[in-house]
Amino acid sequence: MTPEEQALIDIAGAVRAKAAEWLARRESEEWDDATKANFDAWLAQSFAHRVAFLRVENAWAQTHRLSVLRKPFAPATPPAKRPWRGPARIAAVVAIAVGLGAVAMLYPIKSQDQVFRTPLGGRETITLNDGSTIELNTDTVLRARITSDSRQLWLDKGEAFFKVQHDARHPFEVMAGDHRITDIGTQFTVRRDGERLKVSLLEGSVRFDAPAQSGTKPVYLKRGDELVASAEKISVRTLSAVQTSRELGWRRGMLFFDNTPLADAAAEFKRYNAKKIVVADASAGRRIIGANFATNNIELFARMARAVLGLHVQEGADAIVISTTARHAKDQGR
Repeated sequence: MTPEEQALIDIAGAVRAKAAEWLARRESEEWDDATKANFDAWLAQSFAHRVAFLRVENAWAQTHRLSVLRKPFAPATPPAKRPWRGPARIAAVVAIAVGLGAVAMLYPIKSQDQVFRTPLGGRETITLNDGSTIELNTDTVLRARITSDSRQLWLDKGEAFFKVQHDARHPFEVMAGDHRITDIGTQFTVRRDGERLKVSLLEGSVRFDAPAQSGTKPVYLKRGDELVASAEKISVRTLSAVQTSRELGWRRGMLFFDNTPLADAAAEFKRYNAKKIVVADASAGRRIIGANFATNNIELFARMARAVLGLHVQEGADAIVISTTARHAKDQGR
């Protein structure tokens, strides 16, 4: 073992012992507002401190799973007083921390990959141990790998809103296919539909990198920018505050349409519902609508198509067919 490797082991052991001491103090009568402030400051000093505390806390609870998801490390109010406290308790917890295993001490902390999924029509909010939050939209698959050096996520499909706690020493990167979005302190959404990718920025800035072989330079997005990338091109436009709010309507369970072709609106509903809206002919698909709907209210959408646009609506068990004439609907059903 080289001196450098031994030094790393010594540092890791010291951090783990300190984490154990904090845990013991949190579980004792020694915990007060001043102690909690010092604890929060210690956590903020290093990503490794936060990871070490999670390891010790989980060992104390006799669990066998290191989670990258946590509620705040310390309670908002002092915990109930416990009879076993003081130096003896601290020493015991330090012993548990050191006893986590020589393998854990000798090697860097391994990454813990997690996979998060939402069903059709579902939404979920994830809180990472660094304080970042992620809201997953319908039918989404997201993988996360959080290590002591980096924060990497892969959006395999679907859509997610990211509110990132910026840490320049530990980049927050979202991979979507061959594209990479790097946080520079921000709030943004990423939507992936096959080869089409859309990034919308609410706050701060992000860097967007296309595949290296494309020869495209990085694109830096600012507040209000929306980037759309396909196999053919990358385009950027600036959205108004109203447009941005509509784009994020799904976070409130809503779809907002403004001068939207009926076919495009039906495609949006398809993302959230097992029962489909089928637009049977191009003429009906080109009709323009402007209205707001709950993501699961396809019946209201169908009534609007009939009453406002004068289209024919035929409802079946698995689909609602909208057309300019009954004949088109009948042809679609064959």
